[in-house]
Amino acid sequence: METLLENPLLQKLLAPLIITIVIIAVFPLMAGYIVLVERKVLADMQVRLGPMRVGPHGLLQPIADAVKLLLKEDIIPRDADKSIFWLAPVISTFTALSGFTVLPFSHYIFVTDVNVGLLVIAALSSVGIMGVVLGGWASNSHYSLMGSLRSGAQLVSYEVALALALVCGVMMAGTLSMVEIVRRQQDQGIWFAFENYGLMLIPFMIYLIAAVAETNRAPFDLPEAESELVAGFHTEYSGFRWSLYFLAEYANIFVVSAVAVTLFWGGWMRPFPNVGFLEVPLNVGFPVLLFAGSGLACFPLARKLKDPLQAKILALVAVGLIGVGLIFLVPFVNDKIIGVFWFLFKIGLIVYVMIWLRGTFPRFRYDQLMDIGWKWLIPLGLFAIFLNAIVGMLRAG
Repeated sequence: METLLENPLLQKLLAPLIITIVIIAVFPLMAGYIVLVERKVLADMQVRLGPMRVGPHGLLQPIADAVKLLLKEDIIPRDADKSIFWLAPVISTFTALSGFTVLPFSHYIFVTDVNVGLLVIAALSSVGIMGVVLGGWASNSHYSLMGSLRSGAQLVSYEVALALALVCGVMMAGTLSMVEIVRRQQDQGIWFAFENYGLMLIPFMIYLIAAVAETNRAPFDLPEAESELVAGFHTEYSGFRWSLYFLAEYANIFVVSAVAVTLFWGGWMRPFPNVGFLEVPLNVGFPVLLFAGSGLACFPLARKLKDPLQAKILALVAVGLIGVGLIFLVPFVNDKIIGVFWFLFKIGLIVYVMIWLRGTFPRFRYDQLMDIGWKWLIPLGLFAIFLNAIVGMLRAG
């Protein structure tokens, strides 16, 4: 008699459930450390240190921020629409986290593979903006309402350009399934970003710019615009509800980066997938060097710390990084996790670019924001579809 764990139906239900629980449990912590990385990178660009007080080199700052937000008083304005005020951040967070359900982290790790996965993510991103609009309207504040209206206009402007860029990728893949999109790139031995003699880089750049605007990131952060609107659509939010909006923002950043990686950068594929002799150096040597090298670099930093406890914590972090690096030397384990490594590594590069843009460019004026969307990105998106269609037909014929 077969055991419960050997039941195929149970396995199909249990694996997605476990992956979902892990994503929901791990991502809030990951979002906190993305914020820490962002603060550190911006500080480095501005020749300062960033968070350094909590833990060695500020490593425990996200934990302190989470505790602070949970302990803060939850205030609802007297004249606010309380039910919608309560529901708005839930809508944004739910739609943002739901996008993870169709993201393929590797050959083996994904919640579900549906034949319209890309369409699901596009639909969720469109619905998620309702949380921002409703939050600003329900607050009964002119600043919040102005921020939410700006967000709605920004969505209309950049959702079209983003969709046009996605159409180019779908033309190359011939499917909307996220898993199948990566497998088509595996079959062709090239990332779609470099297909059609490099012309696919045009829709990739359009997607990247539109994605920055979709996630309300600088220099497109008009819905928040603290110098003009105090804090925009979430001015009246505090404590845990305020943190939900930012959890949704960083979840959206992760999702749009994951879509870019899946559609244009080969998903879980390593660089140069059609060059066989690079498989061992890239799939084994690079992750070992990255993690073990980072761990070894932590030991000199630990010696410089005056607090013995902080030095010990940093040394433990160093040992952990070295241990993670050595795991990639085990062939069976490497085969299971190398796809996840490359997927997350590519996402990290795109997130870094978003941080770099925030630290480099000033915020656009509202008319400039509209001009870029309607007068530049949408025409370029249509041109990219036409150009890649012509080149694809010539290559096929």
